Amino acid sequence: MPQRDPCSWNTIIAAYSNANNLVDARRLFEDMPGKDHFSWSTMMSAYSRCGLPLEALKLYGKKQFLMSEGVFTCSDKFTASAALAACAAIPCSIRGKEIHAHILRVNLESDIVVLSALTDMYAKCGRMGNARCVFDATLEKDVVSWTGMIGRYFDCGRREEGFKLFSDMLINRVRPTEFTFAAVLDACSVSAAEELGKQVHGNMVRMGIESSSFAGSALVHMYSKCGSIEKASVVFQRMPRRDLVSWTTMISGYAQNGHPEEALRYYELLLRSGMKPDHVTFVGVLSACTHAGLVDKGLEVFHSIKDEFGIAYTGDHYACVVDLLSRAGRFQEVEEIISSMPTKPNKFLWASLLGGCRIYRNLKLAKMAAKALFEIEPENAATYVTLANVYASNNMWEEVERIRQRMQKKQIEKNPGSSWIEIKRQTHVFLVGDKSHPRTDEIYLLLKKLHRRMREEGYVPDINYVLHDVEDEQKEEDLVYHSEKLAVAFGIIAGPAGVPLKVFKNLRICGDCHTAIKFLSRIADRVIVVRDSSRFHHFKDGACSCRDYW
Repeated sequence: MPQRDPCSWNTIIAAYSNANNLVDARRLFEDMPGKDHFSWSTMMSAYSRCGLPLEALKLYGKKQFLMSEGVFTCSDKFTASAALAACAAIPCSIRGKEIHAHILRVNLESDIVVLSALTDMYAKCGRMGNARCVFDATLEKDVVSWTGMIGRYFDCGRREEGFKLFSDMLINRVRPTEFTFAAVLDACSVSAAEELGKQVHGNMVRMGIESSSFAGSALVHMYSKCGSIEKASVVFQRMPRRDLVSWTTMISGYAQNGHPEEALRYYELLLRSGMKPDHVTFVGVLSACTHAGLVDKGLEVFHSIKDEFGIAYTGDHYACVVDLLSRAGRFQEVEEIISSMPTKPNKFLWASLLGGCRIYRNLKLAKMAAKALFEIEPENAATYVTLANVYASNNMWEEVERIRQRMQKKQIEKNPGSSWIEIKRQTHVFLVGDKSHPRTDEIYLLLKKLHRRMREEGYVPDINYVLHDVEDEQKEEDLVYHSEKLAVAFGIIAGPAGVPLKVFKNLRICGDCHTAIKFLSRIADRVIVVRDSSRFHHFKDGACSCRDYW
């Protein structure tokens, strides 16, 4: 080019930056005569995007120096926003506050782009109070500002405040977009707040947003995660345009809710539609095969990922197929797959193998998986507990005690099992042996009555699920008051008659509770849905949707 204007320089710098070629981008940046604000912000953003936020801040400092020398007469919102994004990536609120002070000095505090970058920086640095102050000080809040602040509350786990801000947004008559609704619905999914999700759904219908593929997929995901797969299916069927995300969400939803046949049927429908599945779709399909024990079908799907669709295996694919084989006790094939992997196995694969070893009391592979997990995440209590379960199932109580002592020495505490149920929009949480609930006496009395009735009908407590080396009678007593049983008993007492009880649990449901709740569903004549850490169990008339394979 005989003449290169700033636009042509910036275009080629941006091209190198987007290709992550920072060396050539920086060389061109340094050679460029008369750099403008866009040049600086492009280079800074490239550093942050490539994991070099400190380099971005050094560049910002260099520009500030040039300003002090009179090279630049004013600051601009783009470089300030890029610098704040770098602070968020570190994260470093101290440096962010310095940039905030500079923004105030040069009168950029009213710019909507800068304010958004400020709230994002403070939120990612764990300073939600500062983020909210900046948000509240924003005079002209648009839907992007509201959605961003709501999402930041959800990202840091402060869901109640996020829901409250969403309510304030509606009160202020700011019309939410599909992205706003998707963020709120995702938070409803995490906390299993189906009643709130229904209200959000109602708002979407009134605003005509339900038909959007993006928002529709969020609705399907929310209902699936709340155990209402029938409602998820209705939303899916109403969608005028179904993209790959909505198909994948529906497949995964059926898999998690104990309907593997439906998940596989939807997978076949997806293929017939002419749409090509991606790596996420296959995770859902493999999960369906795993939960149903369809080993041969799962292996067929696994091999098709690479052979038929040309998709490279991910760590999640390997973890799924190891989970599939481990649950079926086919450990020789597991070892063959692990040895043939081109990449190092991830923690999910080892955790899947460890879980399968617990079922079949495979001590050799359990120790191998636990050793790998101790190296990857040495502070994860679940590994210690599962390995202790394997030792306990082999009556190796001395090894169980050694694991306990090791946990104590490392100050690793087991995540206590908890279950919760929502009755009349109020969440009730229970721990094992919990007596803190206001209606404890009623709950315990009902459980004793139900326990006697269950014994009469053939229920035998499975004391293998009590780790302690104590008398069998004490083990049976401990099993009666597991958190999920307390939650179910309270639901029977306080829940509306005829309405399915939905109990949510932070850990995997134990085998004894699984058996007991099957009896309870028949004796109490109630549909009982339990979502544990990996899937849903739908109990009805003494049977579970998982067919006792989970």
